[in-house]
Amino acid sequence: MSKVKTKFACQDCGYESPKWMGKCPGCNNWNTMVEEISFKQTSGRERGMPVKQTAQPITEVVSDEEPRLNTTMAELNRVLGGGLVLGSLVLVGGDPGIGKSTLLLQTSFALAHQKNKVLYISGEESVKQIKMRADRLGAQTPELLVVTETDLLQIEEQIDFVTPEVVIIDSIQTIFHPDVTSAAGSVAQVRECTGHLMRLAKTKGIAIFIVGHVTKEGAIAGPRMLEHMVDAVLYFEGDRHNTFRILRAVKNRFGSTNEIGIFEMKEKGLEEVSNPSELFLAERPMGVAGSTVVASMEGTRPVLVELQALVSPTSFVTPRRMATGVDHQRVAMIMAVLEKRIGLMLQNQDAYVNVAGGVRLDEPAVDLAIAISIASSFRDQATNPYDVVIGEIGLTGEVRGVSRMEQRIKEAEKLGFKRLIVPERSLRGLELPTTIKVIGVNNVEEALHEALRG
Repeated sequence: MSKVKTKFACQDCGYESPKWMGKCPGCNNWNTMVEEISFKQTSGRERGMPVKQTAQPITEVVSDEEPRLNTTMAELNRVLGGGLVLGSLVLVGGDPGIGKSTLLLQTSFALAHQKNKVLYISGEESVKQIKMRADRLGAQTPELLVVTETDLLQIEEQIDFVTPEVVIIDSIQTIFHPDVTSAAGSVAQVRECTGHLMRLAKTKGIAIFIVGHVTKEGAIAGPRMLEHMVDAVLYFEGDRHNTFRILRAVKNRFGSTNEIGIFEMKEKGLEEVSNPSELFLAERPMGVAGSTVVASMEGTRPVLVELQALVSPTSFVTPRRMATGVDHQRVAMIMAVLEKRIGLMLQNQDAYVNVAGGVRLDEPAVDLAIAISIASSFRDQATNPYDVVIGEIGLTGEVRGVSRMEQRIKEAEKLGFKRLIVPERSLRGLELPTTIKVIGVNNVEEALHEALRG
């Protein structure tokens, strides 16, 4: 008899070692190495797949447009890049209870309502539990088929029997391959099951959604290669105690990764938010120090959000620098520019910066709004509630230009704002509207003079 070979694999990063180690060399985490039995990788010929392919010049490859399914949810279509591509494998992650199953069940109903056969496979809930959620959401159609199964080979048989266009797997951590001896949810199981589903999606032309659990750090549980294997990775974000949810694409082979979809959780499921700017500005206080409105681009859509700052004397040796929704290192850099170039004494001040509404802003065009909010709170001088501030700040105090200025101006004009403070460089060649005043500035000092005067 041949000797059974074993290996030790890290449950966080997938690092493999022939012997056990207390600390993983790959991710430096402790006690994550678990023993697994090695198994033989089957070839494409043994799996019944065609293994011989002839190389051809790229000029002879036919570039057909990928067929897409309309999910009837404009926010989801935007994040997916225009619709669901047949033959794609999409990974959806998010915190427990955030609404992943609700989103996918609503999507399943919308697709099934268009006479697309959808197979919803759950490894965590019974069929009756899925039925209860479907009754609450009003997702009743005979084209939506549900089953509870965790064996991957049985799932493949169900797919062959039903022949659906779309398959939902909830969740990948509960699915196991019987040929892999490790427990469900382990690195080997997640990797093998995802690879098997990927081959099913490509060979049969089925669009497959898989739900992935997240760790306490917010990343998809399992090896990082899981995100490399799929075609799209969507994160469903939001506070469980807040009704608003944000769907963000961090990888998408069929569209942009800068798009976000905004939903509101209600009693009968998720509802789309068509105008997120009005949502984020609904509870904005007027005439308060430290509050500034900024126009940020989220993919192809401009979004106006309120950025708040609070500066107060510190009681610690090292002052606090806390930021929610923006990069705290960027905030520290902007405060250093305000100290050096403007002369604000912030060395003995605690600073708290927050983006209202729970949205996260990553682009540097929000730098000038952060600087004005901090200066406004420090001087206890209110900003104009009808101003919108846009601009990137350099280390010498200059205000750099930003892209897509015309779209940002139109969004501010539509919501009734009276004035914009923007980089002078971004106004070159633009035809400015007459209903809103646009002020160009070259440095932070000019911007503070315009925003805080009077």
